[in-house]
Amino acid sequence: MADRLSHKQTAAMFALMVTAREVSNPDLTEIAGFPLNGAERRQLNDLGLVVSSKQGRCYVHELTDDGWAWCSAELAEGTPPPPQPRSLLVGSFYLVLASLHRYLARQGHPLSEVFRPVVDLTAEQIEDRIREAYTKLARRPQDWVRLADLRPLLDGAPSAEVDAVLLDLSKLGAVHLAPLSDRKRLTPADHAAAIRVGGADSHLVVVEAS
Repeated sequence: MADRLSHKQTAAMFALMVTAREVSNPDLTEIAGFPLNGAERRQLNDLGLVVSSKQGRCYVHELTDDGWAWCSAELAEGTPPPPQPRSLLVGSFYLVLASLHRYLARQGHPLSEVFRPVVDLTAEQIEDRIREAYTKLARRPQDWVRLADLRPLLDGAPSAEVDAVLLDLSKLGAVHLAPLSDRKRLTPADHAAAIRVGGADSHLVVVEAS
C-alpha cells in the first residue's frame, strides 16, 4: 500500500501477529499497552488487514490473510520504520525483523509457522497430533521423517510438552528417534527441532502404527 501505517497501527499488527489469535481490546491493552479503537481500527479494517467484531462491550481483532502478508512484507530487509515519531529502539527492532525475515526466507517457512497461539493440550491430544502429522509426511510405513518437518504441523503444541510425549512414546517403543547421520545435511531448522536422547540430538522420527 502507498501510505505507511502509524506507529500504533504497526504495533497493533505485530501484537496480533505474535499472539496469532483473536485478541480483545482488554487483552491487547495488557499485551501491547493500548486498545485498537476509532479511526485507526477502521482504517485497518478498511484495508482488509484486520477483522474486528464487537463481542459484548469490547472489540476483538484478528489478522486476515492480507494482514499476515503485510507483516511478512514489513519484515523485509530495507523496510524503513513508520514515520515520526521514532526512536533508536524502533530502528533496532526493524533490524531484528529483517534478520528474522532472512532466516524464514532461507528455510522456506511462513510467519504462521513461527507465531502460533498457545494451546493447552493433554498428552493424548499431543500424541494424536504427532500421529496425524507423521501420517501426512511419511511416504510409507516406517519412513523416517524430520522433526523439523513434523513440529510445524502440530498446531501450536508447546515444544517442551511435545518432547515429553515423544520421549515417553520412545520408551514404549511406539516412536523411534535417531540423529541424521550426514551432519552436513543438517539445517538450522533441524538443529532447532532436535530432541536430546541419551546425550545426543535426534533429528528423525518413526511413529509406529497404533
